Amino acid sequence: MSKKKFKAEVNQLLHLIIHSLYSHKEIFLRELISNSSDALDKLKYLTLTEDEFKKLDFEPRIDISFTEGNAKTLTVSDTGIGMNDKDLAEHLGTIARSGTRAFLDSMSGDANKDSSLIGQFGVGFYSSFMVADKVEVITRKAGEETAWKWSSNGKGEYTIDEVSRDTFGTDVVLYLNNEGEEYASRWQLENIIKKYSDHIAFPIYLEYDQTSYEGEGDDKKEKKEHKIEQINAASALWKRSKSELTDEDYHEFYKTISHDTEEPLFYLHTQAEGTMEYTTLFFVPKKAPFDMYQADYRPGVKLYVKRVFITDDDKELMPVYLRFLRGIIDSEDLPLNVSREILQKNRILANIKSTSVKKILGEWSKMAENNPEKYNEFIEEYNRPLKEGLYSDFGNRESLLELVRFKSTIEEGWVSLKGYTERMKEDQKAIYYITGEDETTLRNSPLLEAYREKGIEVLIMDDDIDEVVIPGVGKYGDHEMKSVNRSGADEELKTEKDKEKGKEIKPLLKKIKKVLGDKVKEVKASTRLSDSPSCIVADENDPTVQMQHMLKAMGQKDIPDFKPILEVNPSHPIVVKLKGSEDDALIEDVSLLLLEQAMLIDGAEVKDRAGFVKRLNRIMEMAL
Repeated sequence: MSKKKFKAEVNQLLHLIIHSLYSHKEIFLRELISNSSDALDKLKYLTLTEDEFKKLDFEPRIDISFTEGNAKTLTVSDTGIGMNDKDLAEHLGTIARSGTRAFLDSMSGDANKDSSLIGQFGVGFYSSFMVADKVEVITRKAGEETAWKWSSNGKGEYTIDEVSRDTFGTDVVLYLNNEGEEYASRWQLENIIKKYSDHIAFPIYLEYDQTSYEGEGDDKKEKKEHKIEQINAASALWKRSKSELTDEDYHEFYKTISHDTEEPLFYLHTQAEGTMEYTTLFFVPKKAPFDMYQADYRPGVKLYVKRVFITDDDKELMPVYLRFLRGIIDSEDLPLNVSREILQKNRILANIKSTSVKKILGEWSKMAENNPEKYNEFIEEYNRPLKEGLYSDFGNRESLLELVRFKSTIEEGWVSLKGYTERMKEDQKAIYYITGEDETTLRNSPLLEAYREKGIEVLIMDDDIDEVVIPGVGKYGDHEMKSVNRSGADEELKTEKDKEKGKEIKPLLKKIKKVLGDKVKEVKASTRLSDSPSCIVADENDPTVQMQHMLKAMGQKDIPDFKPILEVNPSHPIVVKLKGSEDDALIEDVSLLLLEQAMLIDGAEVKDRAGFVKRLNRIMEMAL
């Protein structure tokens, strides 16, 4: 007997599943049937493409049986690819993905939220322990002679032993606990299978004993008959006509392929005929997949050829920015033995991908127009990946520009670029935006003072990706997009009065620049400030504070020190009084403070913190 401990993550996960998913406990059967279907998919592909498997006597099917009495059990069997001892340890003893720890750390203790997260992470097998005191997996891998039994009570350890099994495939045996006894029932099982798994593309058979009676009165005799009955329709749902499918059909199919407990936010079913024949069925999860921002994210789209499963591990099937999609691509034109290398360069698949992306983006555009409330739900989860598309998918940039949303200084909630341009002032030429790391800080930035005073809307961009993406976009329609974090964005704000005030404080600006030296690139009079004495902006060709933070976070070294342009408000009382001062020490202290406070507000690092505090204390002492 080989006794092993679960990895710490699995122990924690088991505890959470058993307690968080209690109200959804019937989904254990959906998860086990889904796993069996995957195993059948994989073996079916091998029997069609690999010589060593073509000779196998392969009859794809899933069988479900149960025993009644004191020790109730439920068994889910399949004739799929099976597992060996290494597979069992890898798949059932650990969750070998880098995002596991972050996933577990995010669990909140709220059953509804946590059940959704568990579904997104695809760990459905472990839901068996909600209804069973012990689970055994007896399995033999296709092409191998040795069978293995994995056994656990879900309390920290599992065993793997060599056993015998006549054929390849897998039996999952659940020793039902008090909460699971209700599932040792033909009617319960039949209802659950029809509800969740009717669309599984392989036949599901339910094995049970049926009692009937013959004769009447004293001659009445009990008759027991052992029956094996196919329960599901066993046809690929995506190949069925859209007219015969209901929302409920689509929703249950989505839950099976995604292991999610919630209904999808959106689905799109396309059946293309003509020069290319293919079917696609895509879903958008209501909540963003947990691993969406991890390098080892799990692709959500499965590729089939003529209803034969090919792969669910190819990140080339959809653009990276649409990695949150779940669904199916089924081509009639690809060869069954298509390799991953061929897939990446295949013209047919490239055409399916390109057409599908355009179709999906078009449907989201319709949703935005016809159902803005639902579209806002979508944006709350997927706005950032759409922005990634602006950077990576130049061919669809115009469509994506209509789909992305931003916060605004004037409008509540999310706003579009189209909506912004429709609200623009008659003489306004550019679309203005401000970038940074925190929405609240940005809304209170001194950089917005003059824009607010003049009633000019500014878009709030607090996604770190905005700093990379938006400058690359450059224009929306005929309107240039200008960052108020940069020096050239205030040209429209300048008036003759501003120019005059700028001339008046030129001598002071020279003194401030002399004090600050190479700490700043330039000191100039500001036209964008009304309440604050100073602010910093970046030169048009220099990285902003936020860009520098991003580069450091990405591990880039040798990043030059940030040299801002210091803008000074000519009308502010501090500046007016400083202009008339002949006290060089005071001018030095205030000049440095004007820079340092502006850097703090903008999120830049003040290196000489001790000096900053001393200067502040001296000025406060003078004021008192």
